[in-house]
Amino acid sequence: MNPIRSVCVYCGSSPGRGDAYMKAGHVLGKSLAEAGLRLVYGGGTKGVMGAVSEGVLRSGGKVSGIIPRFLISKEATEVALGRLDELVVTDNMHQRKHLMFEKSDAFVALPGGIGTVEEIVEIMTWAQLGHHRKPIVFANVDGFWNPMLALLDHMRAEGFVHTGHLVQPLVVDRIEAVVAAILAEGAAVDAPTTGVQTLIDKL
Repeated sequence: MNPIRSVCVYCGSSPGRGDAYMKAGHVLGKSLAEAGLRLVYGGGTKGVMGAVSEGVLRSGGKVSGIIPRFLISKEATEVALGRLDELVVTDNMHQRKHLMFEKSDAFVALPGGIGTVEEIVEIMTWAQLGHHRKPIVFANVDGFWNPMLALLDHMRAEGFVHTGHLVQPLVVDRIEAVVAAILAEGAAVDAPTTGVQTLIDKL
C-alpha cells in the first residue's frame, strides 16, 4: 500500500471555451483539499491552473507551485503566487518537471494544451519504463480526452505500446470522482512507486 499525500495536476494556463473546464478545476481543487491532499502544480495563477489552485486554497488546502522563472509574467501574478504555501522557481522546464514528479504521489490531467499533453505523456513514458507506479488519471471533462484515449488505443492495437500493462491510466468522467479513484488506486499498488532512479537520470 502506497499512501497518497500529494497530487500533481497538469492543466491549461488558459480557461478554454465555455466555463466547464474552469468549474472542473475549482471542483478538483476543493476535492483535494477536503481529502487532505496537497496540490502540486505548475504554479500558474491563470486559466484552469489558477482555478485548481484557487479551489484548494479556498477550502483550506495546501499548494506547492513550481514554475520556471521565464513563465512567471506569462502564467501568474506576484500577488497570487504569494498565497501559495510553497513556491519553487526553477531555471527551466526540465527542472520543473522533475520536481513536480518527485513531490507527487499521483498525477491528474485536466483539459489543457500541448504542454499538458507533453507532461502527462512523459509520466506515462516513465511508467512504461518502470520508473514508477504512481496513479495516472485523465479527468475526462465533457469527453475532452476522448481523441487522446483513442490514439492510445490505436497505438496499442498497432503494437507500439510495449509493456502496456505498466501504462494503464484511469479515465474518470466525473470530476467529483477523481480523488476517490486516486486513493483507491494508490491503496491497491503493492510495489514500490519510486522505480529506478538511475533510469530516470538517463532520460
